[in-house]
Amino acid sequence: MTGAFTLPGIVAESSSSFPVLPILVLLPAIGAVAVASLASQRADIFKKVAVAVTSLNAILALWMLVEFQVGTPGYQFETEHTWIEAFGISFHFGVDGISLFLVVMTALLFPIALLATDPDHDARPYYAWLLALEAGAIGVFIALDLFVFFVCFEIVLVPMYFLIGRWGHGNRVYAATKFFLYTMFGSALMLVGILVLVFLSADALGGVTFDLVALGEAQALATNTARWVFLTFALAFAVKVPLFPLHTWLPDAHTEAPTAGSIILAGVMLKLGTYGFVRLGLFLFPEASHYFAPAMVTLGVIGIIYGAVVATMQRDLKRLVAYSSVAHLGFIVLGTFSLTTQGIEGGLLQMVNHGISTGALFILVGWIYERRHTRQISELNGLQKVAPIMAAAFTLVMLSSIGLPGLNGFVGEFLILLGSFLTFRWWTVIAAGGVILAALYLLWAYQRVFHGTPKESDLDTPDLSWREGLVLAPLLFLIVFMGIYPKPVLERMEPSVDALLAHVEAVTGYEAPEPATPSVIHSAEEGGHGDEEPGHGEDEEGE
Repeated sequence: MTGAFTLPGIVAESSSSFPVLPILVLLPAIGAVAVASLASQRADIFKKVAVAVTSLNAILALWMLVEFQVGTPGYQFETEHTWIEAFGISFHFGVDGISLFLVVMTALLFPIALLATDPDHDARPYYAWLLALEAGAIGVFIALDLFVFFVCFEIVLVPMYFLIGRWGHGNRVYAATKFFLYTMFGSALMLVGILVLVFLSADALGGVTFDLVALGEAQALATNTARWVFLTFALAFAVKVPLFPLHTWLPDAHTEAPTAGSIILAGVMLKLGTYGFVRLGLFLFPEASHYFAPAMVTLGVIGIIYGAVVATMQRDLKRLVAYSSVAHLGFIVLGTFSLTTQGIEGGLLQMVNHGISTGALFILVGWIYERRHTRQISELNGLQKVAPIMAAAFTLVMLSSIGLPGLNGFVGEFLILLGSFLTFRWWTVIAAGGVILAALYLLWAYQRVFHGTPKESDLDTPDLSWREGLVLAPLLFLIVFMGIYPKPVLERMEPSVDALLAHVEAVTGYEAPEPATPSVIHSAEEGGHGDEEPGHGEDEEGE
């Protein structure tokens, strides 16, 4: 299927035959084995190898970004190699505008996370687990085979479990166990859903296959069956996001994780769930996604308000940032299930923006903890007087997280609110209140941490070093660049988003509204399918 596209009727030829996607997975996997096998007792050797591997991966990802053909919705750099022929399982990889920037963001965040902080013990397994985590995360974003997707989706749990449980803080064992059990439970149900989908589609496809493209195009499940199977996928993704009320593992995991673990958890791992909703939820189950859209949007908006309110009450700075993620990811879910081009594009853009901004926030919080040995907001006052450069960097990142115009966070939130207003007006109005609450808790936290008079014992708190500034610089640059000029990102996303939405429309009869003609999905007055097109509903049970 090399060069073939995801959706019917469209073909995209890759701009290069170089197998960049398998290398993006294999390189960190081999690096993990190499680090674990090194006999050296010097911790700096392990770090140098890990940084070299992740930096090379970042260079390859940037090359892929440059070579990516603009204006086509198809999968590019596509490769396929049979793995288990009897079950139709293959190493089928590809990227399109939906997954491209998530792969690039992942590849960029890992070397930054490695350079931002060092482990205080057991460097060899620490760096090996981080490299294994990168291999699994990139595998999720590029997999076009459901079995490979599931394997990568599960593999990432193991490195993160050990990173939290072994190098975390305080109650790290409890946080790691809670994280693992929650996500493992959701994923187990998804495996059941995958098997049901694959075997019930076998007759229509002429045999068993786990190929995402073939299964999505076949649409072989009856309506009610597809809805039940969708729920198994949705639960797994909702736990990983995490979506309210399945979010309770996240604050504990973030708070107890080491700095690098928090950066990758917020920047990459939470996106596995939101990406799953877009790539698998909307494509494999368009009717079910349309049917359950009001419920998903409701949970997303509750998460926006709940996360913001609870963040306001936090005394621990790192826990505050963790709850802010619950709110920001609620926006992404809102945009995804608005089922409009603007909403889905905004959700994808916000996945990247959140990874950049929240990753930078966790880096800064980690550096503050290294200097003051506390994360209690009440004990951190006066940092601006002793560390003005750190205060300036924190201000920029904080304003990005709030969604200040001119910075990256604004563009994504604006598109989400614009797109969701077309289909879920009142939920969008409520969600807009989350922007105000974000300004409240972040500005209040900034005021308490950086303003005021520092204690006499804190007057020697060092400011950012030149090395730390260089580590943070790429993220600060992206925050400003994507806020001022998001066109290069959006023009690569839009064709794939339009094609995905056309697939939803073709299967369901739903017609995505344009900004000039807003409509409401599943209006409460009709208690059913609202403005959906005739012919879509229970009368298509056998379809």
